[in-house]
Amino acid sequence: MKYKESLLLKKILIYVLMIFFALLAVVPIYLMMVNATRSNAQINDGISLLPGTNTLYNWKNLTNRSFKISQGFGNSAFIAFFSTLLGVYFSALTAYGIHVYNFKGRNVLWGFILIVIMIPGTLSFIGFYQFMAAIKLTDSYIPLIIPSIAAAGTVLFLKQYMESILSRELIDAGRIDGANEFYIFNLIMLPIFTPAIAAQSIFSFVGSWNNFTLPFVLLSDQKKYTLPMLVQSLRGDIYRTEYGSIYLGVAVSLVPVLIFYAFMSRFIISGITMGSVKE
Repeated sequence: MKYKESLLLKKILIYVLMIFFALLAVVPIYLMMVNATRSNAQINDGISLLPGTNTLYNWKNLTNRSFKISQGFGNSAFIAFFSTLLGVYFSALTAYGIHVYNFKGRNVLWGFILIVIMIPGTLSFIGFYQFMAAIKLTDSYIPLIIPSIAAAGTVLFLKQYMESILSRELIDAGRIDGANEFYIFNLIMLPIFTPAIAAQSIFSFVGSWNNFTLPFVLLSDQKKYTLPMLVQSLRGDIYRTEYGSIYLGVAVSLVPVLIFYAFMSRFIISGITMGSVKE
């Protein structure tokens, strides 16, 4: 009896904690959505849990000014898509090569990747900008996309995932059937890594979509501004007191992230139940 009561208390405690952390994640987003529908005066009055009726005015205030939302969406989507695609694919390729093949210097390479993870990215920021300026790649999307290939954290995650799920029997079977190494990786191994790749794709896409500092430093042409840069521009003189428009701009910028998460999360769920080898 005491055991059942203890188990029930643990379950209640777990549910309470889950609800608490869910509220911590959801409430700020909900308040942002509510403020996007309120007027500037209503926002200054304090927090409200009920939506307002000022959405249309806030939207017109955005679109009638210099906030080119479609242009920002296109620029951010272009950068986020290709940086995610290249970063996750080449990270998976690197993790696969380190895990599967025995070659001289493998441990040194793996140690170097771990060291890169421990070094804060801000330490190389000035040097990176100077290098991009020296080769005349500022005001370009190239330094925002190509460096994402060297994603040490993604390599670490995927390698650890491969160690727990990868079956070398599939690799040997593919080699016996005459498949080359890239064929084995692209058509046999990648589908097995779908849950890990989907998870890292979400992290990579969100990080690239919300990236503000690097585009702000590198890009000077307003036609190339990403959506976070355009949202930041709402803090200028014209929009200094238009908090409703600022909240609406931030809310709009979250829509693609939510869509991408909803699309990729189903691959995580479906991939978990997929087995690679029947013993």
